[in-house]
Amino acid sequence: MFKLGWGAFTLFAVLCVKAQQVDWDKINSSTVLDLVAKQQTEQGLYGSAVIQMGDYNNAELSLNAKTNMTVQQLGDYNTLYFINSFTDKETKTAVTTQGNNNIIDITGSNSVSDGMQINVKGDNKTIFMRNY
Repeated sequence: MFKLGWGAFTLFAVLCVKAQQVDWDKINSSTVLDLVAKQQTEQGLYGSAVIQMGDYNNAELSLNAKTNMTVQQLGDYNTLYFINSFTDKETKTAVTTQGNNNIIDITGSNSVSDGMQINVKGDNKTIFMRNY
């Protein structure tokens, strides 16, 4: 299980792979997400990436080895719970939250949820998703 709460640390961990090729003067809140996606595509990375920009964001992920998940939390006090450790199937999911005080709670995955992209924009939103 991963428990992440430091957005800057998570961003650094993802970007340090090709640090010499990054023009750091051009990195800002509008370009950083495109940069991370580009690096993942170029390198063919498989796994999960979490980007948190804001204060007091929390992502608790319980993943299996075949989960490919992208999480982007932009704002303050956002929380994501994702539990996918009880299946051995490959799963690809993307969750983006833009706003403050949002909660997304996802348990399980199946053929319907594979490849799903969840985009939450606004404040004080709650999503509960159960896939069995």
